[in-house]
Amino acid sequence: MLDLSNIPDLFASGRNIVFFLFALCAIGGAVYMISFTRVIHMVVALAFTFLSMAGFYVLLNAEFVAFVQILIYAGAISILMIFGIMMTKHRSEEEQEQRRPVHNVLLGIGVLALLGILFYAIQKSTFPDAQPFDGGQDNTLEIGNLLFNQYVIPFELMSVLLTVAFIGAIIVAKREED
Repeated sequence: MLDLSNIPDLFASGRNIVFFLFALCAIGGAVYMISFTRVIHMVVALAFTFLSMAGFYVLLNAEFVAFVQILIYAGAISILMIFGIMMTKHRSEEEQEQRRPVHNVLLGIGVLALLGILFYAIQKSTFPDAQPFDGGQDNTLEIGNLLFNQYVIPFELMSVLLTVAFIGAIIVAKREED
């Protein structure tokens, strides 16, 4: 039998409520992303999911990672996908979307079943007591020190690799255009 007596204690903290809202937004954006048929709508749903993930990082006191999540994923990757959509050819007539009510009902049942299984597993699990985490005063400074002292060569190699990949993508796009 499920023990639902600890649910009011779970939502007594504002941090848990904000986590729950970010979780709903992330899951909702992901479900919408795979459910939409237009690519531009998929990109917007994906960006919404990325922003929700940045909220998780803020809750974990990883502000730098949250900023990078917004800047790189929600910003750059989404803009890159939109440019890719704009640069490709599309048919002028709109395809009629086939209605699949049975598919939507089965999808809803599957999502609710997964939610029930996860809820049951979390309720039955025993977690060790959390140790207090000391995130330090300035985690961005620590990341910068590690990045530019200990990991400077992998950082530079990654920038060269990304530049080569970008140039290769331009060459492939030019060949397809000709």
